Amino acid sequence: MNIHEYQAKEIFKKYGVPTPKGKVAFSVDEAVANAEELGGPIWVVKAQIHAGGRGLGGGVKLAKSMDEVKQYADEILGMQLVTHQTGPEGKLVQKIYIEDGADIKDELYLGMVLDRAKEMPVMMASTEGGMEIEEVAAKTPEKIIKVAIDPAIGFQAFHARKLAFGLELDKTEQKHFFKFAKALYDVYMDNDAELIEINPLVKTGEGAFIALDAKMGFDDNALGRHPEIEAMRDTSEEDPDEMEAGEYGLSYVNLDGNVGCMVNGAGLAMGTMDTINYVGGEPANFLDVGGGANPETVAKGFEIILKDANVKSIFVNIFGGIVRCDRVANGILEATKITKVDVPVVVRLDGTNAKEAAEILNNSGIENIIAATDLEDGAKKAVEAAK
Repeated sequence: MNIHEYQAKEIFKKYGVPTPKGKVAFSVDEAVANAEELGGPIWVVKAQIHAGGRGLGGGVKLAKSMDEVKQYADEILGMQLVTHQTGPEGKLVQKIYIEDGADIKDELYLGMVLDRAKEMPVMMASTEGGMEIEEVAAKTPEKIIKVAIDPAIGFQAFHARKLAFGLELDKTEQKHFFKFAKALYDVYMDNDAELIEINPLVKTGEGAFIALDAKMGFDDNALGRHPEIEAMRDTSEEDPDEMEAGEYGLSYVNLDGNVGCMVNGAGLAMGTMDTINYVGGEPANFLDVGGGANPETVAKGFEIILKDANVKSIFVNIFGGIVRCDRVANGILEATKITKVDVPVVVRLDGTNAKEAAEILNNSGIENIIAATDLEDGAKKAVEAAK
């Protein structure tokens, strides 16, 4: 689950992570009132959407007068903001953040993410603040300093020193940085975060550090421990199909290809998508029906997949263990009753009750079902059918 910048900064403040003063606004009048309350003389008007690159898309403006605050608030509120992370359709801006200007001597980058290979959180820093970290990693990877932090010992001075030396901070700045980085680590660990990104992290003329931006994402599985964070969820920023799938116990992520996928188990789903790519196709989605699939959930999976106009074929790849193959077969039949399945459906069912499932499908009278013998055969047939 992701939250907005203003919400992330509310969490930061509880841990002593310095941020500029700011207030969220839902209208132009509220934006002007917030600016008057903050005092100025310079304000930053920021679009609040779940995507990066807002500045380049015109969603962040520096206002030097109250008239400019009003002008920029009017321009940004209600705009369809397009960034490299939103896709060409963009996102509707429904709220803005009015923030004090800051004393900026230098712009840095600081972030935290989980390194699954190391099985530890990693703090990253770079002198290239303001730039996309992916671009820095691609062009100048040596400018990203990383430290893996063992949760058993927590964030220590030697972690801070490695990052500070890489950022070329002087002794006074190092003291401020250690305090800042330690507080950020506490935010990450205490709140079961998956990602924290501060870009830019501002170094002031006095050598202090301020989080000028804030991006946070959380582990959905841990939200039960953090009702105050779950309350920050903005469903208007989330994919409605992914939300609908979640209500039925399905894990769904929309992608850019034309071969729809319905699989049980995350590992098999990833393997299925890789195989589709390997044989020359592109998956249209990740869809894991999980271990408790029944005809209703399978039918709902078909319905969600077929909402994507790019889908030209569907590959059902089920290995029956906990999920019985005959249940999936009945789900496919149920789907054809509820939703018009007008694309070829390639089916590979193996495992528990596979024979019964084959009989159900063979006797169904559905013409556009194509049987597959194994994973590669199914992937090839699905890719060919999509053409």
